[in-house]
Amino acid sequence: MLRSALSLALALKQPTFSKSRSILPILKAQVATTCVKNASNQSSGRPFQIASLDHLVLTVRDLDKTVDFYTKVLGMEVTTFKGGRKALNYGVQKINLHEYGKEFEPKSYIPTPGSADLCFLTTSVLDDVLEHLQRLNISIVEGPVERTGAVGSIRSIYIRDPDGNLIEISNYINRVDRL
Repeated sequence: MLRSALSLALALKQPTFSKSRSILPILKAQVATTCVKNASNQSSGRPFQIASLDHLVLTVRDLDKTVDFYTKVLGMEVTTFKGGRKALNYGVQKINLHEYGKEFEPKSYIPTPGSADLCFLTTSVLDDVLEHLQRLNISIVEGPVERTGAVGSIRSIYIRDPDGNLIEISNYINRVDRL
């Protein structure tokens, strides 16, 4: 199982970040850790464990404004799939975009633009991110501030996207892999 999971990880397009840093070694470690945890879960009586996030859906008022923001401000890549649907790719995840009032089924019970609070990790120096945001005249809601991330302390900057979703851009503090 571990061998096939690592083969899958290696087959994926290797995501890169500024300053030529790669997350492939981190992805390999996460896949290996997940395989070990899955074996442990089965012996503990739990039927399964969620390993990671593949995608999430944002309901947006204006697809073009959203795509423009996430590509120019956050450096994501837009892809089009099945019937003209749009997604924003980053790392090994994506954000599927649903236009308000034209959502795809199944959908959330109350699709609402501006109701998300998302935290994105970057390997870029946060001061460089701040300079980039300032050059684009993006208002900083808060930060840099220290917060608690999923696996340790993070330093974060908060901004808002065109729908008012809260966007947190973060670096891990005192973490060897820095992601």
